[in-house]
Amino acid sequence: MEKETHLTPQQSLALITEVISQTRENIKSYSFVFLLWGWTLATASILRFILQTQTSFKLYFIPFPILAGIAVLVTIFYHRRKITETYLDNFLKKLWMVLALGFVSIVFVSVYQHIEPITFTLVLAAIGTCVSGLILKFRPLVLGSICFFAAAISCVFVTSEYQVLINGIAIIFGYLIPGYLLKSSKE
Repeated sequence: MEKETHLTPQQSLALITEVISQTRENIKSYSFVFLLWGWTLATASILRFILQTQTSFKLYFIPFPILAGIAVLVTIFYHRRKITETYLDNFLKKLWMVLALGFVSIVFVSVYQHIEPITFTLVLAAIGTCVSGLILKFRPLVLGSICFFAAAISCVFVTSEYQVLINGIAIIFGYLIPGYLLKSSKE
């Protein structure tokens, strides 16, 4: 049988304060991944739009696999260097790992079927961003997810060249702006 530890009211308050402080600092640390992927995907989207509409370059899609590959490696390295992992860290990491498999599957199926994956990847980004925002209790991420949902719907009404531009704009409002707000938050 485990021995029960009794804390004084001051020790209890100190422990609660420490846990809250650690949680607040952990929340700010999530900004790194949103900013990394925000800059990666916004850059890839804008480069693809320029290459597809302003040049005759046949491999106009190439910014996505190159930049995403680099971002995957940076993300893996970032998570491996973390010394401690909370339940929240573990949940969000697993959520985004499953969504990453969804992104890869959607891109593979879409390329195989000769359709643009952007509408579908925007929906996945919306789901991940919304769940992250709700779990972190950070409203800008929830609002960012609404931008992703709206962008996915708007992609139905434009050509593929403009879908990628809408994707880039949605990334700015869905990942970058919330990421910077998260980074500078006091909570």
